[in-house]
Amino acid sequence: MILKQYYLGCLSHASYMIVDEVTRIAAVVDPQRDIDQYLQDAEEHGWLIRHVFLTHFHADFLAGHIELRNRLDARIYLGARAQAEYDFVPVSEGDRIEFGEVRLQILETPGHTPEGISILVFDLEKSHEVPHAVLTGDTLFIGDVGRPDLLASIGVTADELANMLYESVTQKLMTLPDETLVYPAHGAGSMCGKALSDETVSTIGEQKKYNYALQPMSRAAFIRLVEVDQPDAPEYFVYDAIRNRQERESLEQSMQAAMKPLALDDVLNRQQSGNQIVDVRESNDFSGGHLKGAVNVGLRGKYATWAGTVLNHDDPIIVVAEQGEEQEAVMRLGRIGFDNVAGYLEGGMSALDARPDLIQQTDRITAAALNDMLGTDEEPVVLDIRSGKEWAAGHIQGSINIPLQQLTERIDEVPTERPVVVHCEGGYRSSIACSLLQKHGVGDNAMDLVGGFKAWAASHFPVDGEAIKALNG
Repeated sequence: MILKQYYLGCLSHASYMIVDEVTRIAAVVDPQRDIDQYLQDAEEHGWLIRHVFLTHFHADFLAGHIELRNRLDARIYLGARAQAEYDFVPVSEGDRIEFGEVRLQILETPGHTPEGISILVFDLEKSHEVPHAVLTGDTLFIGDVGRPDLLASIGVTADELANMLYESVTQKLMTLPDETLVYPAHGAGSMCGKALSDETVSTIGEQKKYNYALQPMSRAAFIRLVEVDQPDAPEYFVYDAIRNRQERESLEQSMQAAMKPLALDDVLNRQQSGNQIVDVRESNDFSGGHLKGAVNVGLRGKYATWAGTVLNHDDPIIVVAEQGEEQEAVMRLGRIGFDNVAGYLEGGMSALDARPDLIQQTDRITAAALNDMLGTDEEPVVLDIRSGKEWAAGHIQGSINIPLQQLTERIDEVPTERPVVVHCEGGYRSSIACSLLQKHGVGDNAMDLVGGFKAWAASHFPVDGEAIKALNG
């Protein structure tokens, strides 16, 4: 038996291929939407992908089950509680799918979602009774469990799911042998939990020792614990959870429609009509000059997550990119189900060489320069767009906190009578924030703090916050 993990860092997402080496039959679990890596491995080794499992309807990305079905005629498997528009095989507690020396056995483990399942993986050549591994989806992570609060807007309460999660964790997953390998669907950086480890594999025994949510506690205490301090989820999460239930076009079809070079005049007309402009270049390049009204979400960071947060899935999107990077930008939007890309600016920023009137810049400021300005007549407002938890742990004295995902709806709270210095932890999110301020007409006097809070703290300038107070006794 071969069990291969595929880890997609930008979405903190793990998918899996399980292969029987004798029959060459394979199953893919929780595939990403761009399926080329599975197809390449299958072609290289002569594997036959016949089964595709979703452990649940994912909220943070659009899964590749439709793509694998269309390309390979693979069968789709979902938990028995699932309801979907496409044909699938419903699987219930104890159901088995065997091919060669591989057995996949279903555990119904609702909690993150009602239809959630985990998959016991048996290498029958070694044991028919003891599982080699369990693929836990978003029910159990390394260091955490799945959050139960994502589906409140579609009729399932956090309390209901937290009760299910308690049963799934304590009565099923924790009863597995300690040596059982644990392979979850996400790692650190995912918003599907609050304390995910950057490790991508563990064991049941290790999780019983070190996972905060698996320590002995009452049901009521567990429910309180897993519901508190969850990060704000992007609005596209519910959209993706619904789309993963739907019959839809494939990523290949979507990209064929989206990969259109658009002349500058066409882009300007579309922008006037409400099209969204996303500039995916690095923040340094963006600050040096960009099309007025463009939002900067750099390809080199958590691009899909933040694009899904600050863009919407209804209005058409036009991409501005370095030449040759347009396809990656469009594909990664497709990973989160944003199939509303109208095209990309032909020639990138070079298309504006003769139109300096359309170009806007973003001022940048160093930590030392900011420190010199504080306490003077020219003192700016310091806007910290990190999460409330990050801000509470340590922040620049006197700063105001508006998390990036709330910035657009709280734009009226940003002071305009003084310059505004915007910062995050390292500079990626603050560039997004400055571009949003400029787009909404309140960022003409906004400056981006180079290096973010890390640069400020590293310079030993004044910092306030709970973590700092604790260190100082």
